[in-house]
Amino acid sequence: MPMIPALLLIISAVAYRIAMGLFVQSDSTWLSNFAPLAAIALCGGAFFPGKYKWGVPLLALLVSDVVLNIHYSASLLDPLIFGRYLALIVVVCLGATLRNQAAFRSLLPASVAGSVIFYVITNAFSWLSDPGYVKNFGGLIQALTVGLPAYSATPAWMFFRNSLVSDLFFTAVFVLCMNFAAKFERSRAPAALSRAA
Repeated sequence: MPMIPALLLIISAVAYRIAMGLFVQSDSTWLSNFAPLAAIALCGGAFFPGKYKWGVPLLALLVSDVVLNIHYSASLLDPLIFGRYLALIVVVCLGATLRNQAAFRSLLPASVAGSVIFYVITNAFSWLSDPGYVKNFGGLIQALTVGLPAYSATPAWMFFRNSLVSDLFFTAVFVLCMNFAAKFERSRAPAALSRAA
């Protein structure tokens, strides 16, 4: 597995997330939550070997969280952050189960599943930790659909829609790049063998 292209893709995705968080206005509802969070976790689990499948995606996301939280004067010790990382760990596990079959036919449906997992876990943590939500089934449904109007004009379901589209997009880009890198590496192998002979 070509590690350098995978690392470059993760770094690019994190740089994109930071740039979107710093420079895109929060009232741009069509771009709200268009970020590669679950795609980084899923593809990291599917493509990275051993301990790197956990460390690289989670460290990359931690770096972007630190930059964005400093910019917005937000705490890193918040129940929502723990919910986000729990969701990402579950998505890394999903990617790790697809390690030997990391292709479009397996990773794109897994990307949809990863988006749903991330959405449900993070919104459930929001429902549990935010006093604005009533702690009953109706409050959970509110957290999963419209959210709290005090925080944003963007309903929660639109965040999910944008997250789903972005995860599919970034997963497809990741798979395309990794397939290209693998083909390039295989094409170089016979040339290296012929030079050695």
